[in-house]
Amino acid sequence: MERRSFQDEIASNRRSSLLLAVLVAVILILLVYTFASIFAPGYALIVFPFSIFLIVVYIYGSYMYGDSIVLTATNARPAEGPQYQYLRDAVEGVSIAAGIPSPKVYVIDSDEINAFATGRDPAHASIAVTTGAVRDLNRLELEGVVAHEISHVRNRDILFMTLVAVLVGLVAILSHIILRSFWYGGARRERREKGGGMIMLIVAIGFVLAIFAPIVVQFVQFAISRRREYLADASGAEITRYPEGLASALEKIMKKNRGNIDVSEAVSHLFFTDPKRSPLDILFATHPPIEERIKRLRAM
Repeated sequence: MERRSFQDEIASNRRSSLLLAVLVAVILILLVYTFASIFAPGYALIVFPFSIFLIVVYIYGSYMYGDSIVLTATNARPAEGPQYQYLRDAVEGVSIAAGIPSPKVYVIDSDEINAFATGRDPAHASIAVTTGAVRDLNRLELEGVVAHEISHVRNRDILFMTLVAVLVGLVAILSHIILRSFWYGGARRERREKGGGMIMLIVAIGFVLAIFAPIVVQFVQFAISRRREYLADASGAEITRYPEGLASALEKIMKKNRGNIDVSEAVSHLFFTDPKRSPLDILFATHPPIEERIKRLRAM
């Protein structure tokens, strides 16, 4: 079996990211067109190009400011003060070893052990670490977790992961609005008033799309995350030259974490491990099994 280098895996991930970005964009365009057909059926063909323009503007805004949106959504705050000097030093040291600029450092008030990276490129990146991780991990374990997140920055995973976090939220909002229009009868009234068979067909398709779009996007998150997490584990171990640090941190997470960080599912794929646990994790888990991650690290 042919062995693939880190560079091969990174390039493959970028190609997959492009395809998935196109998929999410198509879903958004269909939802917006459905939205226009329901609420402005006589002007849908006029509203549609304008909607595409708004989506492009929205995506550009997400590219420029998506990290700020994610940091705000997770209640992250700057890691300021002497109590976080050790964390700032760890991030700076690992960044130097990885050959990238040191990201901005944030903390999330939670007893859980977790972290995430966000931003659009290594020069505009941020890392957020929970206060539980700072308190409960030793130096080698904390450096392992930080190196995993630095790998996401160096491998340029963070741009697509941040964009998906923002776009997933938009898909959920549009789907919710479309479905509410059916529950409260607005779409049915429009169909009766306009009486157009084509509009009825579009609205019917939109109704189905509004139901399944969030599920499809969940599968996009699933496709994004698992392979990237394995690659970031391996890249992080390459940076620290000590896979056991990261493996030990994962063991502590298995014993301590309860999956109760109060964050949206739209950003769950950004985290080091799944921040929220639910019965649907069997189908929609955004992270590979921790046991498998530990096994792969200790086999390195």
